[in-house]
Amino acid sequence: MTEIDFFDIVQGQVAAFLLVLTRTSGIFFISPFFGSMNVSAKLRAGAAVAAAVIIFPVVVKMYVVEVPETVLMFAATVVKELFIGWLIGLVAYIALSAINLAGKIMDMQVGFAVVQMMDPTTQQQIGLIGNFLYNLTIIFFLIVNGHHIILGALVESFRIIPLDSMVWNQTVPQIMTDLTAGIWLNGMKIAMPVTFAILLTNVGMGILARTMPQMNIFVVGIPMHLMIGTTMLAMMLPFYVLFLDVIFNEMYAHITLILKSLAP
Repeated sequence: MTEIDFFDIVQGQVAAFLLVLTRTSGIFFISPFFGSMNVSAKLRAGAAVAAAVIIFPVVVKMYVVEVPETVLMFAATVVKELFIGWLIGLVAYIALSAINLAGKIMDMQVGFAVVQMMDPTTQQQIGLIGNFLYNLTIIFFLIVNGHHIILGALVESFRIIPLDSMVWNQTVPQIMTDLTAGIWLNGMKIAMPVTFAILLTNVGMGILARTMPQMNIFVVGIPMHLMIGTTMLAMMLPFYVLFLDVIFNEMYAHITLILKSLAP
């Protein structure tokens, strides 16, 4: 009888660990840095297992984990736990998507839109300025321990939403819609200095084209756009780093908000 009880306890602990691993692995699908496509799947899987091993004792101390009894119930719980982890990574990914949008806008204004390069972290085509800003964002993200924010949000999710206790809320689609709409707003805020400078440059060249018809405005305009755009980009970088701090704070706030909306 004692052996059977011991076996049941071990079996319950293994099932609970698998649920923790499932939620933990969700952030390694899409979140910034952890879900980078240039990192091999084996390395990400190993990192997910290592994180689950560290988090599991913390979860066990929080509450008694009740494992579903049937296979179908356990499978449904696995899907819910994977959704929670994936949602944390998705919110973080959406928060940083404004950087790519701002880069595309500035590339079009400056004239770099025709030059595209492959971004190894997302496996997508991206412009020069967009690639530069996104890589700078990831570096700053690591410097300010942004990856610790995601891991901290993951651990906090086990306190807000215990295992097998997620409750669907109708406000989740609205929260995700508002968060996605914020991509355009934040992207325009970042690209506004370069966009406004190029706008003033175009107005000035339009006046010159009227007053001096013999001037080839296209020959002058292309290098003028490059010079003005790169100069404004260099001038805005110190303020860009400050704006990134605001984006990271909003990211953590949105993760906490959407986790509370799924809490029982």
